[in-house]
Amino acid sequence: MEAPNLQAWDATDRLLLETAAELVPGGSAVAVIGDRYGALTLGALATLSPASVRVHQDLITGERALQLNAAALRQAAPVPDTTAGMPDGGAGNQPGFTQVPLGPELLAGAQAVLLQLPKTLAELDEVAAAVAHYAAPDVTLLAGGRVKHMSLGMNAVLERHFRTVRPQLARQKSRVILADGPQGSGEQERYPVVEHLAELDLKVAAHGAVFAGTKLDIGTRFLLTFLPSMTAARHAVDLGCGTGILAAMYARQHPGSQVTATDQSAAAVASAQATAEANGLAERITVLQDDALSTMADGSVDLVLLNPPFHVGAGVHAGAGLKMIEAAGRVLAPNGELWTVFNRHLPYLPALERHVGATVVKGRNPKFTVTLSTRRGTGAAGA
Repeated sequence: MEAPNLQAWDATDRLLLETAAELVPGGSAVAVIGDRYGALTLGALATLSPASVRVHQDLITGERALQLNAAALRQAAPVPDTTAGMPDGGAGNQPGFTQVPLGPELLAGAQAVLLQLPKTLAELDEVAAAVAHYAAPDVTLLAGGRVKHMSLGMNAVLERHFRTVRPQLARQKSRVILADGPQGSGEQERYPVVEHLAELDLKVAAHGAVFAGTKLDIGTRFLLTFLPSMTAARHAVDLGCGTGILAAMYARQHPGSQVTATDQSAAAVASAQATAEANGLAERITVLQDDALSTMADGSVDLVLLNPPFHVGAGVHAGAGLKMIEAAGRVLAPNGELWTVFNRHLPYLPALERHVGATVVKGRNPKFTVTLSTRRGTGAAGA
């Protein structure tokens, strides 16, 4: 649970499953994309009698939520078995799910694809291109979303990859778009997009789901103005790395530092890896998909760079950033430094003091604040 105002399913999940139950024959190979916490995957297993269910979730938090919800469901109702996608597998009367990356492993032979529509047209374009290229010729894509977040541009994107696109009537403020007749054009090969960012003299790679695409977001731009003031760390981390711009610029500025770029998004991690490779920095930057540094040891890092998000899906809240600040305080060594940029209205200063240590404001502009927090001695932070 990332924030009190979130829940694990919405009306779109229900509408997608109800529509699929009417259209998808039993015994079909089903792929699920964008399942937030597991409702679509577990619902498909319970209602569609599929031959198989393969699922791709961009966020590692979504992957873990699906595993935990599957385990909880199995404990509550042992049949059907929904845990075959988990590490310990499990035998049951019905097939389980397999969690795989976006691509042929997910989509080869898929006859139905259930998609929670993404926020950006670029992400939808990458997903639709992959479905059209890899799925079965008779595949039906069922793409659902909340009406307030949908646009005619989504129809246009789908029409580039499918011969027939049919928006359905809205129910409970959600709508499903059906797409048939895939037109595999090879466009999936255009991702990641790589562009040269002239103001930084840096090549930036971006998959469709990554924040800001190949552009330099204004918070990162402001934080980079403080790069000359940052110490040369033994081990530095770009936390919530996105396309990896901060990691690449820091590695370029401090060639003796080990740099880790980490994000909970698979698209961000793949983008950061491609950015490092495009700039000849792949040997200097380690890329890691993780949730708030959960796999990194306490006190193992000397410097953290943080431009935290303040959205989860379409919800606005500061919870994700607060979780990242707490994680930075845990992994920083005594006297380690956390450089943070955040929107001025967000209440991060008390959290920085509490979880990391003494915090000074290094700069402000009309939209952002940049702070430097110094980790207290062992055992003091977070007290």
